[in-house]
Amino acid sequence: MNSSEKFLVEKFGIDERVIELVSEAEKEVQPQFDVLDDIMAYNQYKVLEVFQRNKIADLHFQWNTGYGYDDAGRDMIEKVYAEVFGAEKALCRPTIVNGTHALALIPLGLLRAGDELIYCTGAPYDTMQTVIGLTGYEPGNGSLRDYGVTYKQVELLPDGNIDFDALKEAIGSKTRMVVLQRSTGYGWRPAMTIDKIEEWAKFMNEIDPSIIKMVDNSYGEFVDYKEPTEVGADIMAASLIKNPGGGLALTGGYIAGKADLVDKIQYRMTCPGIGGECGLTFGQTRSMFQGLFIAPRVVIGAVRGAVLLGKCFEKLGYDVCPKPEAKRSDIIQAIKLGDEERVVTFCQGVQEAAPIDSHVTLMPWQMPGYEDPVVMAAGAFNQGSSIELSADGPIREPYNVYFQGGITYEHSKMGVYKSLDIMLKKDLLNI
Repeated sequence: MNSSEKFLVEKFGIDERVIELVSEAEKEVQPQFDVLDDIMAYNQYKVLEVFQRNKIADLHFQWNTGYGYDDAGRDMIEKVYAEVFGAEKALCRPTIVNGTHALALIPLGLLRAGDELIYCTGAPYDTMQTVIGLTGYEPGNGSLRDYGVTYKQVELLPDGNIDFDALKEAIGSKTRMVVLQRSTGYGWRPAMTIDKIEEWAKFMNEIDPSIIKMVDNSYGEFVDYKEPTEVGADIMAASLIKNPGGGLALTGGYIAGKADLVDKIQYRMTCPGIGGECGLTFGQTRSMFQGLFIAPRVVIGAVRGAVLLGKCFEKLGYDVCPKPEAKRSDIIQAIKLGDEERVVTFCQGVQEAAPIDSHVTLMPWQMPGYEDPVVMAAGAFNQGSSIELSADGPIREPYNVYFQGGITYEHSKMGVYKSLDIMLKKDLLNI
């Protein structure tokens, strides 16, 4: 046992059987780590090149007041986001309150009464269902349903791939937008890889290139060599307190894609005639730039932690998704734990691994926008930051838990240690 492992036993009380299990699993997934490290290096140099080419300077960390006209930092962070993601234009604002807000701005900004929206990856994430008007609908609440936008859903094939035949059949004369959700959400499937997203984009162009191809890119940035907007997606969005903020962005969201689409969306973000010309950054551009700069390393550290967790639980006989050796396309590791007590206990272990609020005892609660009670471990410096170590799961069958994040690999690994250790001590697993 090395010095760090002895420290874990002495100071954190980690059972030596857990230490041994994690050590064995880490050795077995080293080939996957080698691939991930090359992706990290590629994206780190990619971001650096964009920063240098655009001559990012101290002046871009300043901020204006009032309307925010001529904010050099705001304009440049959006230019950098667009170029890093291979897009024509981007919005990147602290006034976008979360990922759901960023995602909602796209259909709310682009679709009109009588238009049809299709999700081709099964049910959307819980909070987007409320935006569409599928759950929690109240007449007049401003959902897409309120505005006369209709909705269809195409389920994935049993192997987790897009059902192109069913999608082709679902597309009609009123179809204006088709959405691909890259990550699993609370589903049980591998995330959509960049190769699959490219295949989908080519298919859509063959059907009708005028249909808007939108990607929910949550949890997917910097997990691969390319982003959806580099392989054919028209528009994508996600949160800054997930992957691209690198744990330093305090809040916000981004939207990136074709310039004509972003121009229309910005009028929904503020109002017609104003668009993106106004809006303060409140001094956040420094942390937004720096977070983006370190994001490639932070993200891959989180992916490494997810791979390690999947391997540990697979070795204990649990069903995990994705499999440890699978190609990753988001930072999430799902485990099928089978009952509520295991889900809650697992999340309590992750909470105990946190630097913030590690003393808090978690219990499920009815979070706004979610259909079922949710238990969520989130001892983060930034509230709700899921690029920081977190775990959560809805209290519903088959009782899956979802693990993600870790600003460093070592901290993500600590989440693995603590989740296993607390379950072992409560006789909820055998090692």
